[in-house]
Amino acid sequence: MEKRIKEEVMLKVLSTLNEAQSRWYVAREAISLGRGGLKRMYELTGLSRPTILKGMKELKSVQDLSKIAEGKIRKEGGGRKRLTNLDSALVKDLTHIMDENTAGDPMSLLKWTGKSTRKIADEMVSLGHSMSAMSVCRMLKETGYSLQANVKTKEGKEHPDRDAQFKYINEQVKDFIKNKAPVISVDTKKKENVGEFKNAGQAWRKKDKKREVFSHDFPNLGIGKAIPYGTYDVQRNNGMVNVGITHDTAEFAVESIRRWWKLMGRQEYPGAKKLLICADSGGSNGSRIKAWKLYLQKLSGEFNLTITVCHFPPGTSKWNKIEHRMFSFISMNWKGEPLINYETVVNMISTTTTRSGLKIKAQLDKNKYETGIKISDREMNGLKIQHHQLHPKWNYTIFPREGGEYILRSLDKKHCRGQ
Repeated sequence: MEKRIKEEVMLKVLSTLNEAQSRWYVAREAISLGRGGLKRMYELTGLSRPTILKGMKELKSVQDLSKIAEGKIRKEGGGRKRLTNLDSALVKDLTHIMDENTAGDPMSLLKWTGKSTRKIADEMVSLGHSMSAMSVCRMLKETGYSLQANVKTKEGKEHPDRDAQFKYINEQVKDFIKNKAPVISVDTKKKENVGEFKNAGQAWRKKDKKREVFSHDFPNLGIGKAIPYGTYDVQRNNGMVNVGITHDTAEFAVESIRRWWKLMGRQEYPGAKKLLICADSGGSNGSRIKAWKLYLQKLSGEFNLTITVCHFPPGTSKWNKIEHRMFSFISMNWKGEPLINYETVVNMISTTTTRSGLKIKAQLDKNKYETGIKISDREMNGLKIQHHQLHPKWNYTIFPREGGEYILRSLDKKHCRGQ
């Protein structure tokens, strides 16, 4: 509020000044604002950038401003006339062009084009207007246009029980943590091309040490694909990334969890008999993937673990903790660094740390994982699985086959029901 009042007063004062006084006044305000001051004064007052820059230069270099003002004050209305004053149809034609559908409308003036100021200016010239790309840019801003990027805010249609699932996951996590049982968040990070490819971001290097990479990201130019599957320990703030080289399958996902348990999990939680996995609803660990449940059954039997899985509702993967607690920091750590080989990928992941104490271990998984494996009904019927009452497709518990019947009978009936 105070800032707005100050700007209103400034504009009133500005309206009483002559040409030279106006540019000095605005230039002084721009200087006092510091970084971004020039842009702000340009937007607020309408004075051009060159005029404000001229005023700033004069304020810094001339002691007696009255000397440069003598004989150089134009009469009111002097100077170059605005294009809109010279051409009454200018705004109408420009608005008509901007309202056109440029995504393939056969009657569009700008078919199949991005609306660049240069192309708009060319079209305006063809309509008989004398106009440059800079003039187009200025007029678009004056009429309320701005350069904008897409903003990811829409999540699609929400599941009616989305909030209930979030609350249920939270309750399960609290219960496992209270009982000192492990809780992990799992997911597959974006696949990466391995080789001399450009990696987004910037890294500090000597000026004469520019890193040259391929100009195109054609897979045949590189070594292969890196498929990082992460397992993040919510309580310990550490995790493991298993880097695959073939396919992101359910077998690969469960093998990644198995490696985490052997390398880190059972050392961190000696004697643990149960494990909670928080996962997305899609991908290799999706709620509908039969192979995911089958391989979890094998993992359960191998380590005598009761495994509970809670899936996030569709379209809510960004709430999965591994995304913003582990994967985001890996991306920051290797930004601007070409992933020239698998050793580099593993090392860059392993050296990722944060001030909050995040530690990550990484391994290269050279196993070949086949796609399209069929799971029979007989195999699915052999699972020792209980589906929870709330969203049974998203929440379920898998028990070791050895002694599984006893565990099933002792499970709280209000949370589970038969398959």
